[in-house]
Amino acid sequence: MNDVVINKIATIERCLQRINVVYAEVADNLSTDFTRQDSIVLNLQRACEASIDLANYVNKQQKLGIPQSSRDAFELLFKAVLLPEEVAVNLKRWWD
Repeated sequence: MNDVVINKIATIERCLQRINVVYAEVADNLSTDFTRQDSIVLNLQRACEASIDLANYVNKQQKLGIPQSSRDAFELLFKAVLLPEEVAVNLKRWWD
């Protein structure tokens, strides 16, 4: 793996860990804690963006094609057998 892939994966993992920590702290009061809601949303957005960036990077490196949308980026990986079907279906569902 090169530095780009390693850094994107680290970003995704860090964001997901932060979401879990923040949610665990306020699970019962999340509906009224807007600061923590914002933290969760921001980290979720960062993780999504890093996932899309990673998909686009791999598509470019492997010359799989030019995705026309975020959804297409994951579809190209699936068609190249670089992404399991279950993961591809879940990721594509976000953009349906």
